[in-house]
Amino acid sequence: MTAPLKDHASAARRVVSAIFFMCGTFIGMWASRIPHVKAATGLDESGFGLLLLVMACGAFVAFPLTGMLLDRLGPAPVTKILACANVMSFVLVGLAPSVPLLTLALFVAGFTFGALDVSMNGWGAEVETAYGKPIMSSYHGLFSLGAGAAALVGGLAIELGLSVATHFSLWSVMIAPFLVWFWRQPWPQLVETEKDGKAPLFALPKGALILVGLMALVAALGEGAMTDWAALYQIEDLGFSEAIAPTAFTVFSVAMVVMRLAGDQVIARFGPVLVARLSGLTAFAGCLLLVSGANIWAVWVGSFVMGLGYAVLFPLAMSRAASDQNMSKGSALAAVATLGYGAFLFGPPLLGFVGDLLSLRASFATVALCTLAIPFLAGALKVRS
Repeated sequence: MTAPLKDHASAARRVVSAIFFMCGTFIGMWASRIPHVKAATGLDESGFGLLLLVMACGAFVAFPLTGMLLDRLGPAPVTKILACANVMSFVLVGLAPSVPLLTLALFVAGFTFGALDVSMNGWGAEVETAYGKPIMSSYHGLFSLGAGAAALVGGLAIELGLSVATHFSLWSVMIAPFLVWFWRQPWPQLVETEKDGKAPLFALPKGALILVGLMALVAALGEGAMTDWAALYQIEDLGFSEAIAPTAFTVFSVAMVVMRLAGDQVIARFGPVLVARLSGLTAFAGCLLLVSGANIWAVWVGSFVMGLGYAVLFPLAMSRAASDQNMSKGSALAAVATLGYGAFLFGPPLLGFVGDLLSLRASFATVALCTLAIPFLAGALKVRS
């Protein structure tokens, strides 16, 4: 990179990293208060699963629209707008006084979160291109760090007896200064928009990108299961207390952070295909430990091993999508997000139905079986000209 370009890329990397961290806190905060929200609604697993499905629908609607906006406006301005919108939407979730209003708030939160996740990956991919080396995994490491920290704080909020509304509102006040900082950071369009036209309204993956999307789907299913059901699994199936139940997700997130922060160097050394195959096998082993539920240590070790296994799979899929030769960047990112983030959001409600029909242990066993597909899908990560 030339000196001016390097200066822009370094500043943009700091901003994108901060946005990933902030986005992670959304997940951790929400995960820590799911048992409280579920109890307040009085719904069973299937009923609450429908609420999660509404959230998933919001994100699913957002994916193709975001891909189109990325190709037309660029990821930086879209990301700045969505960061502000996402903060406000989660505050609305905390303030919702009834199930109908909570349903509406969750749809809006799902929409803004899904759109932000796609756009910030697009901005991160542009900065990665400017650097000329893998850095996407470090972004996702900060995402996991934010999720783990927010889940830990969520446990503290429960101990202090804070309501969900108070918890979410205090969090938004803490985030506000960062939103101002995001808006003030410039980013030139260093990577030209593809000449093949704008992203279509409904972007579907093509060629090898289909397999990449399926890999992202399986990885996101595991992450979503840990986010939405790990705490309830420990409380309802294993009999652990509500105060310690969020710890498994924190342990999972710590493992994700450790592996993702080291992931860029590991990927550069061994290549994306081998790393993805070994990651899939590792995630499967962690799932088996979690499903065994022998004791709290088995659950925590299993959560940690799962985190190590799932850590770099989604960053690899997004980097591969951004460098695809057959689709515009916006279209490719939206297509992979439709499968990946769709599973992250649609998967947990479906697992909730399995939990209601059988048990949440059976839900995590289903996740383990799906994870076995990852080593077979990993070959699609190789970019072919």
